[in-house]
Amino acid sequence: MPDSQNHVGDDAAMTQTTVATREGTTTTLPRETVEAFREHLRGQLLSPADAGFEEATRIWNGMIEKRPVLVVQPTGTADVVAAVHFARDHDLLLSVKGGGHNIGGTALADGGLTIDMSRLRGVLVDPETRTVTAQAGCLLGDVDREVQLHGLATPLGFISETGLAGLTLGGGFGYLTRRFGWTVDNLLEVEIVTADGRVRRASRDEHEALFWAVRGAGHNFGVVTAFTYRLHEVGPTVYGGLIAWPAERADEVLETYRKLTTTAPRELTAFLVLMRAPPAPFVPEEAHGERICAMTVCYSGDLADVDEALAPVRALGDPVVDLLREQPYAQLQSSLDETEPKGMHYYWKTEFATELTDDLLSTVCDLAAECPIPAGQLVVAHLGGALNERDEDDGAVGNRDVRFVYGAAGMWEPDDPNAEQFRQWIRDARARIHPFSTGGTYINFQTAEEGDERIRTTYGDNFDRLVEVKNTYDPDNLFRSNRNIARP
Repeated sequence: MPDSQNHVGDDAAMTQTTVATREGTTTTLPRETVEAFREHLRGQLLSPADAGFEEATRIWNGMIEKRPVLVVQPTGTADVVAAVHFARDHDLLLSVKGGGHNIGGTALADGGLTIDMSRLRGVLVDPETRTVTAQAGCLLGDVDREVQLHGLATPLGFISETGLAGLTLGGGFGYLTRRFGWTVDNLLEVEIVTADGRVRRASRDEHEALFWAVRGAGHNFGVVTAFTYRLHEVGPTVYGGLIAWPAERADEVLETYRKLTTTAPRELTAFLVLMRAPPAPFVPEEAHGERICAMTVCYSGDLADVDEALAPVRALGDPVVDLLREQPYAQLQSSLDETEPKGMHYYWKTEFATELTDDLLSTVCDLAAECPIPAGQLVVAHLGGALNERDEDDGAVGNRDVRFVYGAAGMWEPDDPNAEQFRQWIRDARARIHPFSTGGTYINFQTAEEGDERIRTTYGDNFDRLVEVKNTYDPDNLFRSNRNIARP
């Protein structure tokens, strides 16, 4: 029987529901239509009057002001199929929410229907074949925890509360990318509900074109309900953490970082962060609020070799913070969670680069010194390695020349009176760092205001092929609450 809590409001006077359509208008659904849909579900159908609605529509970036009218919480693939049919048949604006961590707020359909996948969090590990299948509501931490029981991992992100689905469908990267490539380079198969309501399994051997497109632009083609990944031996103990120096030493820290990332083994990944030191217990009180140059590090190789791998970092000496140590890989994967609390306002601009030139590093350093945002950051993430060894058209993700992602990021309280000034500063910062870009950028890091041309340049020569797949599997653009593939 359907869940007894599965209802849409208790107001007997409610006879109809007004919902946004795909084309920006509204449509009116009679109560009996909504109730019939509800009765067809095993999971819940929520409206703003229902308990659980606020939590179901609360996403990470508090800056996003969107509110769906209806939220489906599937308990299985059949509920997803029903929701897709309902949205298509009634021409409803539709979105899919995995972890709700996308900065652009694509998880919510404003005034429309949102499929909230949060009840689908099963993880099945096969240590013999070194594969894991995870449902689309999983967070990264759900997967890391289960696979690490077997000393295995796949490249995921570096905030454990990020949704697995959104990260993967946009390409995905993290500390293990240098060893094993983009997250989608390790994706073996998906179960996906396409716009016609059919359940398909896509892989390199079945629905190959769809699988190719899902690996980097997957938000556009359907609702993925399960992902199967290749696993690798990692951990369970790695070496890493955060280490930082005063901003006065920025020149030597940045030069060391450049040399480190040029010669580092693939088992070592280091992200550079220029910021103000937070008032955290691990930061000396006299350094609170002071500008620092930090690195977050993960060394996942043989721990007997870690001293040699990190020798350039240790040679800098006299850090103001040093949290580098042996620790469980799953713990390192969640160590930055508290730096991105849910509900704060987030805004950033990022780019891809092939090298760290003198001009790029000096511009990053200058921007860090000028940044007016108390919790602002200039970030350089080290990529390259395994992802560079595949062809540009091996998956829609492309960007096979990338070795760094860099940018300016800001975080502030929802009621901060300087919010617009902060956003403008980041936009201006982007204008200064863009000349060093490959032209592409990580699709999951794009904000809602970035236009179609930004999407096109991100996919480069793969874009036209994506349009063909879009026309095949979603010709009416049902799946448009995303970084949408514009079709002629």
